[in-house]
Amino acid sequence: MAFTLYSLLQAALLCVNAIAVLHEERFLKNIGWGADQGIGGFGEEPGIKSQLMNLIRSVRTVMRVPLIIINSIAIVLLLLFG
Repeated sequence: MAFTLYSLLQAALLCVNAIAVLHEERFLKNIGWGADQGIGGFGEEPGIKSQLMNLIRSVRTVMRVPLIIINSIAIVLLLLFG
């Protein structure tokens, strides 16, 4: 299998899918990454943990519909061109 732009885009799509399916109450809370664990005080710099949690929440919120469309296109392309 050659390293092409399509395989790079497909790997990025798989990573975004992996982030999108992480469930906050079932999985993330068990490892200490729930919504209530990353709360800091006013005026403090947010830590890396809270920044990653914000990234995961925003990916799940913003990328829900585009991921459905992009996954459908990727499936059709794989079916057509192997």
